[in-house]
Amino acid sequence: MSTAVPAQASAAVLQPSEPISDSAISVQGPDLEKNLSLQDLLKSYERIGFQASSLGRAIDIVNRMRKWRLSDEPISVDESEDYIFPEIRAQTRCDIFLGYTSNLISSGLREIILYLVKHKHVAAIVTTAGGIEEDFIKCLGKTYLADFNMDGADLRSRGMNRIGNLVVPNDNYCKFEDWLLPILDTMLAEQQATGEVWSPSSFIRRLGKEINNEESIYYWAYKNDIPVFCPALTDGSLGDMIYFHSFRNPGLILDIVRDIRALNELSRKSKKAGMIILGGGVCKHQIANAMLIRNGADYSVYINTGQEFDGSDSGARPDEAVSWGKIRADAESVKVFADATLVFPLLVAATFARD
Repeated sequence: MSTAVPAQASAAVLQPSEPISDSAISVQGPDLEKNLSLQDLLKSYERIGFQASSLGRAIDIVNRMRKWRLSDEPISVDESEDYIFPEIRAQTRCDIFLGYTSNLISSGLREIILYLVKHKHVAAIVTTAGGIEEDFIKCLGKTYLADFNMDGADLRSRGMNRIGNLVVPNDNYCKFEDWLLPILDTMLAEQQATGEVWSPSSFIRRLGKEINNEESIYYWAYKNDIPVFCPALTDGSLGDMIYFHSFRNPGLILDIVRDIRALNELSRKSKKAGMIILGGGVCKHQIANAMLIRNGADYSVYINTGQEFDGSDSGARPDEAVSWGKIRADAESVKVFADATLVFPLLVAATFARD
């Protein structure tokens, strides 16, 4: 019997590696023997691998968005006179467009988003109808922790609405109707008196003023003059209320054309633009499509659990948006495949909350 290792097998198993680049980063997790701060722990994510490294990359990109100033760039030959003065260039920042789905406002991420709006960390918001109404509804009644496995028919008989492992008493929506309908009456009267119709964003701004509650995201958006866009404003309880109002006091008009112009112009005029998008659907694509107007975003962070095998925009990675001109080819971008409730508080803690 031969004692020599078969050459074919040896060559297959012991395939030599090419030299490792000096710039290669080795995998290493946090050293819990040390007394790590939260910031030290989050910094260690960059080298853990998998989605931890994606989160580390997202933190780095958001910090780059926050750090950028127009004064970092040379003055272009076609620069507007408004932007040639050093002090103006030093004050001109990257405009951050924040998008999120309605379920995140139902969750405790509402308070994280409120912090960003209260402290003027974002330039504009795009969300869905639920992302608007659930904020106001929480000012009128609480949402409660529950369980994903609760029986739907039983909940329906008890007047409880389930959102994942949360429940909202239906009475909260009744309170919302009682609060909203008189405001709709007033808004209609103002429209008839002035001839000025409402847009979804001006509608939301008015509600933020009317709620007059510091626990509301849209109160702070109103106070800080941060526009909130909601292309699908009627797709939820707000739509139900507008529907009911159209019978009892018809005539209220919401002009979506004004909003698409306002959002696209805000994008076009941004000297630098970044996207932070939590979830998918309307909020993701509306921001990305606005970025097309300026030949793409400069920075992009997606956080969602969507997959791309079905061709959905919700699941698409940033590189697909590059092909459409919605993210620039030289942009810094990442997608974190994760539930936003798990990772977005960590991202904010490592970026905006460090001020």
